[in-house]
Amino acid sequence: MKTLTLLLSSAFLFACAGDSHAVVRIVNDRGGLIQRYLDRYDGLKGTGQTVVIDGLCASACTIVLAKIPSGRVCVTERANLAFHAAWDFGAGGRHITNREATRMMYSMYPAPVRSWISGRGGLSPHTIFLRGTQLQTMFPRCYLDAAVFLRS
Repeated sequence: MKTLTLLLSSAFLFACAGDSHAVVRIVNDRGGLIQRYLDRYDGLKGTGQTVVIDGLCASACTIVLAKIPSGRVCVTERANLAFHAAWDFGAGGRHITNREATRMMYSMYPAPVRSWISGRGGLSPHTIFLRGTQLQTMFPRCYLDAAVFLRS
């Protein structure tokens, strides 16, 4: 049974990767400027590539959930999504919540993610983390095979 599970796992990942190993792997992305991520994922959307979230995807990185079709996003057991309100720099470098950008980001997320965020009080300056079983009920689990990433 264990051999069958490993074979199916490898087959799933290779099927997602295709002949060109078209896989984008997110491992430790702490986020950044929202527009940069909107542009990045808009460009990725039409490529057909599968996105494997295999570690931290924080802040603006989570826009991947809004821009890439859910059927092309999978999560590993190490996937960890971090959400918080969008912010701008204020006087003295202080973080000031940007309500409009926060509403825009929230509205872009798939319904299960919005519901999860709402259940934790919404997007605020406090970071909340979606991982483990809760995340795996929203997105399919993917299994990594190191060979897939040799040419990525």
